[in-house]
Amino acid sequence: MAEILALAEAVERLVRDGDTVALEGFTHLIPVRAGHEIIRRRRRDLTLVRMTPDIVYDQLIGAGCARKLVFSWGGNPGVGSLHRFRDAVRHGWPAPLELEEHSHAGMANRYVAGASGLPFAVLRGYTGTDLPRHTPTIEPITCPFTGERLAAVPALNPDVTVIHAQRADRAGNVQLWGLVGVQKEAVLAARRSLVTVEEIVPELTPVPDGVVLPSWVVTAVAEVPRGAHPSYAQGYYERDNDYYAAWDPISRDRDRFERWLADEVYREAA
Repeated sequence: MAEILALAEAVERLVRDGDTVALEGFTHLIPVRAGHEIIRRRRRDLTLVRMTPDIVYDQLIGAGCARKLVFSWGGNPGVGSLHRFRDAVRHGWPAPLELEEHSHAGMANRYVAGASGLPFAVLRGYTGTDLPRHTPTIEPITCPFTGERLAAVPALNPDVTVIHAQRADRAGNVQLWGLVGVQKEAVLAARRSLVTVEEIVPELTPVPDGVVLPSWVVTAVAEVPRGAHPSYAQGYYERDNDYYAAWDPISRDRDRFERWLADEVYREAA
């Protein structure tokens, strides 16, 4: 059953050096505040996993938390590149970054396999690409029934999955709705999970097309209002487009980035 914890305590307990950590959210409900808490805890040697790493992964990489990135697309959406990501890959600053690149379909199927207790997933999604030549976790496989050549990818089972949602009840049942990506599958595939929420309420009210994660599949819930900012939380606040634009010049310069870390992340814990 999920425990209700403060964010700092939840991250301290659940995220450990060397872990494989997934912070999932597709444009919407990105667990940014939890990412900042991981930085404040000064976690190191993490394998970061996400379908679409954006600025919170840029921040984690720039802060020296990451050893490896498993992903299918990376960028500052609507603006351009992730410059701390680029610096780590090209120059090894602040630490070298290993890459494992997949397609969106491959990543989603890997989470589904992990959530289903299967060792791998099979799909057509890599046909016509050169990703199999560069990614050792993509292997050709022959269908035993039709003889068709397909691709196999191993299941993803993060040590910890972190997501953000709109609300939870006092028993730790979690409710999210709107643009939902692979959050459910990523939680079910993980060994441990943390869900930050906008609010904890006495009872969950049904929402059309809502997803409910029962308390028994979640390790911890933390109430973190505006925990997805600058992304958005449907029903609570809109996307802060100015923040994404402002991140570009901050992330381009190492000294300016380090000042941002000191002022905006580490100072919050003081």
